[in-house]
Amino acid sequence: MIVKHGMNYLTVLNSARNHKLAPPLAVLRRQQFLIRVLGVRGDNRMQGSKFEADSDNILRAITPVFDPNRHKGQAGKIAVIGGCREYTGAPYFAAISALKIGADLSHVFCTKDAAPVIKSYSPELIVHPVLEESYSVGDRDRDKDHISRRVVAEVDKWMERFDCLVVGPGLGRDPFLLDCVSEIIKQARQSNVPIIIDGDGLFLVTNNLGLVSGYPLAILTPNVNEYKRLVQKVLNCEVNDQDAHGQLLSLAKQIGEVTILRKGKCDLISDGEIVKSVSNHGSPRRCGGQGDILSGSVAVFLSWARQLILADEGNLIISPTNPTMLGCIAGSALLRKAASLAFEDRKRSTLTTDIIECLGRSLEDICPAC
Repeated sequence: MIVKHGMNYLTVLNSARNHKLAPPLAVLRRQQFLIRVLGVRGDNRMQGSKFEADSDNILRAITPVFDPNRHKGQAGKIAVIGGCREYTGAPYFAAISALKIGADLSHVFCTKDAAPVIKSYSPELIVHPVLEESYSVGDRDRDKDHISRRVVAEVDKWMERFDCLVVGPGLGRDPFLLDCVSEIIKQARQSNVPIIIDGDGLFLVTNNLGLVSGYPLAILTPNVNEYKRLVQKVLNCEVNDQDAHGQLLSLAKQIGEVTILRKGKCDLISDGEIVKSVSNHGSPRRCGGQGDILSGSVAVFLSWARQLILADEGNLIISPTNPTMLGCIAGSALLRKAASLAFEDRKRSTLTTDIIECLGRSLEDICPAC
């Protein structure tokens, strides 16, 4: 049998059957999968080579060494704003991922209904049941204003302790709750606390870009649908994958000083000045919750990068030098490595919790603790 260039998989299979040379179907399916995976990886590398970030060296540069003189909290204090009746897993994934990577403390600010559930997942998390949804608030505007001020004040009294805020995992779209979170974002900006916007936080920000516009310590982490809505809202056009790098650069620049991590087969990152890509092999298993791992990971690495840059006083030799870019590159690369390790072990049964358990080993492979 002669296989000509350009013949597709079904054509080859039918031809092989006609010549009584057909290998078992399982073998053909595996061959097709390998060709598809290798082709995708090759295309990503080819497209992203000009922009590909030196992620392993960035991870080594910004991950702090262990120092017996350091005290609790110096390796990072992260807070997640999210978690409601329907969604308790997402804030847990983000918060516990931060701890698994090496943050010292991880807080979750959620609704009263979500708090007992999130607490039951792990005693490692500090859970604050302070957020409120419309159903638990009175109808009178005076009551709403009072409760809103109380919610914002409860979060704000902790604000100066945090190195980074993750806003959105499991937040939901309750109008009263989103109004409170808008005020929390404003308070974080006033306190100069970095903010990662993910999940339902992106729904909030897309409808009120002024919350993050002009704030250089803000990071947006949209998936394909969230990115589409951002492009339509800001650039008034559709997503252009033929000029993905240029469009992302324009989007970040148009919003103003924010950094955007566009999630996809190849993660693209831009602060409006440059574009970098991370196309390390990850996992073909797309279980829900990986974006939450990413937001928690980026929060830790952003905190570490910022501390390093502030302490180094301009002598650090690393590119890029923007801590938000460094945090995104490191978080993206580590998640991909952890997802790849988890898939090697679990294959189709890979879950988000399996990937979380591989975070520490993945970081240890790149920059050993000892």
